[in-house]
Amino acid sequence: MAESIRLNPTKTFNPRIPFTNHTLPSIYSFKTKSKSKKFASISASVSSSQSQSQSQDQQRLSLDSLIGNSSRKDELFGSIRSSLPHCLSETNLHLTVPGLKSKTRGKVRDIYESGDYLVLVTTDRQSAFDRILASIPFKGQVLNETSLWWFEKTRHITSNAIISSPDKNVTIAKKCSVFPVEFVVRSYVTGSTDTSLWTVYNKGVRKYCGNVLPDGLVKNQKLPANILTPTTKAADHDVPVTPDEIVQRGLMTQADYDEASRKALSLFEYGQSVALEHGLILVDTKYEFGKADDGSVLLIDEVHTPDSSRYWIAHSYEERFHSSLEPENVDKEFLRLWFKDHCNPYEDEVLPDAPEDLVCELAWRYIFLYEKITNSKFEMPRMEEPIHDRISRNVARALSSLQ
Repeated sequence: MAESIRLNPTKTFNPRIPFTNHTLPSIYSFKTKSKSKKFASISASVSSSQSQSQSQDQQRLSLDSLIGNSSRKDELFGSIRSSLPHCLSETNLHLTVPGLKSKTRGKVRDIYESGDYLVLVTTDRQSAFDRILASIPFKGQVLNETSLWWFEKTRHITSNAIISSPDKNVTIAKKCSVFPVEFVVRSYVTGSTDTSLWTVYNKGVRKYCGNVLPDGLVKNQKLPANILTPTTKAADHDVPVTPDEIVQRGLMTQADYDEASRKALSLFEYGQSVALEHGLILVDTKYEFGKADDGSVLLIDEVHTPDSSRYWIAHSYEERFHSSLEPENVDKEFLRLWFKDHCNPYEDEVLPDAPEDLVCELAWRYIFLYEKITNSKFEMPRMEEPIHDRISRNVARALSSLQ
């Protein structure tokens, strides 16, 4: 659940790289005038090679058509922008909550031990490329509450480790032995990172994580069937691994792997069904599992969040795919693409600051996805009390009731 990753200095959002207009176009082509460290301004434009009628269709099939109520977006954007200086980028509950032991810092979650329990605090940190890129307002609350909704909805598929959620950003879970394997399930050939299916497929790989892939696939094409592409951790990055290697290396027993993989594929199929009911395509995701003291395999970490999953807009997918356009997404892919256009996120020691408007757009999309999937209104946190004080108070109270 916690990984060792490279950390960038604390980010301050610098509008020196303009990102003009919080309503992003349907397709992005982020361009720099140079690849120097100045990271010159970007332009976001619809591909000029498309005809005027196609452009009108793209606008009609835009994300805003799924949003419907634009006033909700305008309402949230004000709160998002005013909250930029107050993101939860770091916690130190071991210094403020009696009984909490050492802190483990993951990509997004800060994890604390308390007897038989773990306290998982979901921060606003944004990660990709095994790096911390920025902090996104309300992201931690969105991820925590989205996961809790899915944990409850998927109990018919698998048990989970959740005990309670005493705060908008906090989950208390049973302590268990975490399998050092991430179960990544995919339904489409897509992605931009080094371990994404499209990246490796485009390099000629036809056997990946134990799956045989047919020739002739193109980017963003649906696979003949959902596939599982597990990964394990090297020093600071994910490493693809086959099911046989998982067992041979002692990462999991055959029985545990079979159970976890079966649950992962069932969870994904269910997630696809729920997403499609709300006009979304669940493209790929990752799951983590642990083993409880009684030997049961439990779902842990997060479920179908915009951090762990890729979502596309369903009603525009076919037309955009056949026009060789990128699908409209409701995830962090455009943030990944921006950083890949402006630096080498795998090798550069210091990364550029993400533009403020891009950060706000991503915050809005996280909230939009939560509201769309759960069919409930995102509740903005009250700001009278500093967020770290609020979390400390709520966690202390919850732990005392568990004793």
